[in-house]
Amino acid sequence: MTIRECYDAMGGNYADVEGRLKTEARIQKFLLRVLNDSSYDLLCTSIEEQNMPEAFRAAHTIKGICQNLSLDRLFKSADCLSELLRNRQEYGEDLEPALEQLKEDYQLTISCIKQLA
Repeated sequence: MTIRECYDAMGGNYADVEGRLKTEARIQKFLLRVLNDSSYDLLCTSIEEQNMPEAFRAAHTIKGICQNLSLDRLFKSADCLSELLRNRQEYGEDLEPALEQLKEDYQLTISCIKQLA
């Protein structure tokens, strides 16, 4: 799988990230670092523990990583969830659809990156 194919498969914007990072080697370098980022695990743990401020921080971090790497599909779901978590102190069922969408998009993104690796 090429980097362009990877971006297409995971709903990313290759032209945008190429404009920012300039070379395929650089894009791949930073894209592969997503595999080692612990923000998703922190998000899941924080939700389980109903630690909403920490869950917000994790979702916001995922959002930032996605914005920098033009991972548009995952960015949208992370943005939606982080806004629902902003200033929230308690877990609510209204979070579940956004959390499930983020999990689905995250798994797709990681699967595509692993194929690239």
